[in-house]
Amino acid sequence: MLNRRDAMMRVGQLGLGVLGLPALLQAGAVQASAVHTPRRGQAKSCIYVFLWGGPPQQDMWDLKPDAPAGIRSEFRPIHTSVPGITISEQMPRLARLMDKAAIIRSLTHPSTVHEPSVYRMLTGKQDPTLVVPRNQRRRTNFPNLASVVSYYTPPGTMPASVTIPRPIGHDGVTYAGTYAGWLGPQHDPMELKEAPNSGTTPLHPVSLPADMNTTRLQARHGLLNLVESQERRLQHRTTQSLGGFYEQAFRMLSSSAAKRALNLALEPVTVRERYGRNEYGESFLLARRLVEAGVRLVSVIWMYIFPTGRVSNVWDNHAGYGIHGARTGFDLLRSPVCLPPLDQGMSALLEDLSVRGMLDDTLVVAVGEFGRTPRINNDAGRDHWGPCQSAFLAGGGIRGGQIYGASDPIAAYPRDNPVSPEDLLATIYHALGVPGSAEIHDREQRPQRMCDGRALTALF
Repeated sequence: MLNRRDAMMRVGQLGLGVLGLPALLQAGAVQASAVHTPRRGQAKSCIYVFLWGGPPQQDMWDLKPDAPAGIRSEFRPIHTSVPGITISEQMPRLARLMDKAAIIRSLTHPSTVHEPSVYRMLTGKQDPTLVVPRNQRRRTNFPNLASVVSYYTPPGTMPASVTIPRPIGHDGVTYAGTYAGWLGPQHDPMELKEAPNSGTTPLHPVSLPADMNTTRLQARHGLLNLVESQERRLQHRTTQSLGGFYEQAFRMLSSSAAKRALNLALEPVTVRERYGRNEYGESFLLARRLVEAGVRLVSVIWMYIFPTGRVSNVWDNHAGYGIHGARTGFDLLRSPVCLPPLDQGMSALLEDLSVRGMLDDTLVVAVGEFGRTPRINNDAGRDHWGPCQSAFLAGGGIRGGQIYGASDPIAAYPRDNPVSPEDLLATIYHALGVPGSAEIHDREQRPQRMCDGRALTALF
């Protein structure tokens, strides 16, 4: 006989990941009655674009054309729609939208290793116990941005947070910092269950499996009802208290709103072409559809999935790795897996949100776990560099056409207004009206401050 956990695995996954929906709904209902925090920002939702691998600030947002050879980018700076602000020539569409965006050029932390840098950028915490490289996420980890937002969001038709196309991870290891940790599975983002192993068939961003139809879904619902009836005698009080939440979870999974949000085929051909018929453009378009349907935070994780299923964090441009024929790090940036689809997809997202009247209440953030070295290596690429990187923000009350902070002449260290990962997270919480500085108790009932950063209110 299946136990409760097995039943929930069957009804809860459905190709949509480890949702823990009944617990999420119950916990959200409790919080909705217990947490009454006034909104501090005007953003209803956030699309958090994580450029996994470490995007090079010197080749994208903070070019240094007067730097010496060996540091100066192969790309030229171009003027934007805002006088005095330049960005890379590889992003002409985004340059035309700079009046809607802000760039932080002084984001800094000391780590040059992917795993702890990802963890700090997503949680605002440092954890010396992380095992590199196999830092599998665990319930003892601090909750990430998406999970904190979920904690302060009452349940609705859609989940509070979604990660597309899949969480950060490779070779069977899903990075620490990518889910709710000790907040519990009820606040995990909706996602594919885990990082794939090499050789796993790649999947499209969050969608129902092709063979999942209404009959099978109803059958799984019936299985859950059977298990519940068999357990009722032993767990009468628990079953009574959770029954309504199981029903609500089922309705969420099978709702027409969820199905419509996940169905890109409902979009006009012209819109799909504008975003780009690739993994990145479709992820941006899906993110817009999800926030439109009521999801508060959508994490778009930038990765390249080889035809074999192997995952690559392509912003880690030490070299070209032969991806799309790239021989150098700069070739990789020019390729169809880096700057061209970023420029097309993110500019389409900003324009689409603006036309729909959604940009004012949708915060868009693009950042990586760290930046890149000023010096160009022997493979015409750049290496890991934590002390300085840039972040791109638009919408959600952000005042467009501004630069916050400044780097030194070679974009190696902040020169003015250094910004920590905690400050960036505090800024996102501020925009969403989430009390990130509040305390919450972990599994051992110890009070934990959700965020130690300082919101950059000057950006608004």
